[in-house]
Amino acid sequence: MRLQIVFRYIGIVLLFESAFMLMSAIISYFNGIDSGFVPLLLSFLLTSLLGSFPAIFVGKTKSISSKESYAIVIGAWVTSCIVGTFPYLLWGGEFSPINAWFESVSGFTTTGASILNDVEALPKGLLFWRSVTNWIGGAGVVMFALVIMPMIGRSRMTVSNLEISSMARDNYRYTSNTIIKILMGVYLGMTIADTIALKLAGMGWFDAVNHALSTIATGGFSTKNASIGHFNNVWIEGITVFFMFAASIHLGVIFATLTFRKNNVFNNENAKFYIITTLTMCLIMSLNLWSNGSYSTIWESLRHGIFQGVSIVTSTGFATADTNIWPALCVCILVYLSIQGGMAGSTAGGLKSDRVMMAGKVIRMQIKKQQHPNIVIRIKNDGVVQESSTVNFAILYIVIYILIILAGTLINAACGLDTTTSFTASVASMGNIGPGFGEVGSLNNFSSMPVIVKLVSTLQMLLGRLEIFGLLHFFTMKWWV
Repeated sequence: MRLQIVFRYIGIVLLFESAFMLMSAIISYFNGIDSGFVPLLLSFLLTSLLGSFPAIFVGKTKSISSKESYAIVIGAWVTSCIVGTFPYLLWGGEFSPINAWFESVSGFTTTGASILNDVEALPKGLLFWRSVTNWIGGAGVVMFALVIMPMIGRSRMTVSNLEISSMARDNYRYTSNTIIKILMGVYLGMTIADTIALKLAGMGWFDAVNHALSTIATGGFSTKNASIGHFNNVWIEGITVFFMFAASIHLGVIFATLTFRKNNVFNNENAKFYIITTLTMCLIMSLNLWSNGSYSTIWESLRHGIFQGVSIVTSTGFATADTNIWPALCVCILVYLSIQGGMAGSTAGGLKSDRVMMAGKVIRMQIKKQQHPNIVIRIKNDGVVQESSTVNFAILYIVIYILIILAGTLINAACGLDTTTSFTASVASMGNIGPGFGEVGSLNNFSSMPVIVKLVSTLQMLLGRLEIFGLLHFFTMKWWV
């Protein structure tokens, strides 16, 4: 393991992020040199200094080993979360060290949970930095850096393969370099389109940019205390629903749809399963809200049922209603959607609908084998026969994912939280959702949670965003070999 090489490329990532800190400081400057200017400028200088030393003093290399690639990817994620606390800590306010760490991790992992009781008290520069952490984390900390790191040649593909999950790569059907271009092109294009649409719908430019950054990242950080509900604008809600849902679909499938290729949203088996499941669940919730009397008209029920359903399944976490007071059936559906999440290869969190669909096929296969012991059945995904190792890994991932949620629930309960809060806080953190139920409901936050709960939640956020095994491998590999 050549640690100097690892530090060099983590340094490049830090230089990339420092540019966004400078951009945030410029926004503060043009807003009357508000209280965020000095913290953001100092953070920019400190992060630039930390990134410059290894980038300058460590020479380039033509090859990077698999172990070094793991260290670069995981090291970059953890380091980004650390430097992400600088603006918060220097600004002060509600940001104690643990709160700053929570907000930074929540931002970069696109969880969108917050410790802020008054988001609107933040200066505009800090609000922008907060949204930017969502946007960087949505595509991947390292993925952004790879766009400006062509100098590492073949090693670029090794690093990108670790940043993108294997399930996501299977659906792209392109080389790693092409995947990077597709991902960043679609990601940037959707961000620009969402910004313009929100502006036309009635948002100011600043709010439109910030909400677009969070929406396409499926992060959920808002500039308003009441989230999207603050605007009470059906057009803004409709645009947000569309782009949240689009961002939660495999970006390779979005690209194929826009370029009229075969593996588009209308032909892809995983996409059809995800779309049908989401629409069905949202419709059931809306009907339940109407029949239960939560809303007086079917239109209002559809408006809030669809928005909250899409917000949760995409792991964005925006809110237009207090789901704590919704009927039990709606709560159960939202919890299920929190666990399932969006598609692999998207910016959404959760187990991923691809794995849920594969688990369903495994169950169906086992039932058929019980009925016909000698039958030979091969599981297919989008028409392609899946290797046993792929299927087994998907099932193993689901089991470990659920076990981590249960472990988080037990720790939260041991810290004095009620059952609903303990379980849904664990689900929301592991799935990078943001809001849960109880004390961490859609219109609440994590500010009152004990320190241990906040620390455990941030660990779950990282495990969920890095799909468990990447982070575990980082802490178990032999660094000296």
